[in-house]
Amino acid sequence: MPPWLRKAGVALVILLLVGGIAFYIYYDRHARYFEETNDAVIEADQVAISSRLAGYVGKVAVEDNQRVAKGALLVTIDPVDYRNRLDAADADIAAARAAEGAARASQAETLAAVEQARAGLKSAEADLAFATREVARYRPLVAKGAEPAAKLSDLMAGRDRADAAVAAQRAALRQAQLRVESAAAQATNLAAQVATATVRRRIAAVDLASTELAAPIKGKVASRSVRVGQYVQPGMRLLTLVPTDDLYVVANFKETQVGLMRPGQPASIRVDALPGVVFAGQVASVSPGTGANFSLIKPENATGNFTKIVQRVPVRIRISVGPIARQVLVPGMSLGVEVDTRAAQDEIDAIREEQERAGK
Repeated sequence: MPPWLRKAGVALVILLLVGGIAFYIYYDRHARYFEETNDAVIEADQVAISSRLAGYVGKVAVEDNQRVAKGALLVTIDPVDYRNRLDAADADIAAARAAEGAARASQAETLAAVEQARAGLKSAEADLAFATREVARYRPLVAKGAEPAAKLSDLMAGRDRADAAVAAQRAALRQAQLRVESAAAQATNLAAQVATATVRRRIAAVDLASTELAAPIKGKVASRSVRVGQYVQPGMRLLTLVPTDDLYVVANFKETQVGLMRPGQPASIRVDALPGVVFAGQVASVSPGTGANFSLIKPENATGNFTKIVQRVPVRIRISVGPIARQVLVPGMSLGVEVDTRAAQDEIDAIREEQERAGK
């Protein structure tokens, strides 16, 4: 073998050895802490707009894919029926208040009647007391013959009439007092009717205001299905608002990749629609369960033909994008995500120490 070839072989072996060692060091201290997945999409907390009332659509103020500000008018339900209900509630309140006023006036009249009956009773009791004294004064005089017996008889008859008048005045006073109680109860009942009518009026006002559907958030109109003249039911979805200024990423990592994934770790995001562009991101949270765990029908592994399948764990990532890129990025786009978990590498040693202490 020529000397130069032997030297070249030795150099190649040394180069491969150094390269292998360098790759191992790079992998052990750097590369193995970067977790990557292409099972990721852009998401946004979309808001489905629906009506809380039934009625015919009178106006649709937005178009498909239109940007709208928070509070902007979206859809109007025909307000005629709900305005009539508000007017009827106002009329009910006015009638109830008028009836309550009349009842309060009647209550004042009955109170005056009570005072009048009380004065009449006092006068009748004074007459009875006078008649009783006169009978007591004339009785010994008649017994001595100083006064005629007829005079005593007249006085006793007057006393009896005064006693009957007292009883009548007492009955009149009681009747007047019962009228006061009845008038007070009627006034209280009418006050309750005023309160009930006021509540109905507030409900009617809320319904009338609800005929105008406004945007609860800033975003873009999507999947608009409402049309002018359409009859809508409460809860029927009319359109969807997508908050394009508040996008985030949901990346589904394998369960073998999330051991060191923590909130706050940096992430790199590549969008399929923008090749060569990398967006910065940050882990916001890690799901408390795998995607299959929250599915409608959970997988049942307690079977004889069980096959272990690596599960996916959803990880929510905040994405930093500017206004130009935000015009391109929309929910549902596919992404590639890489998370740097080096900040948590010390936790491996902490977990091992914890296990050793638990074993002791």
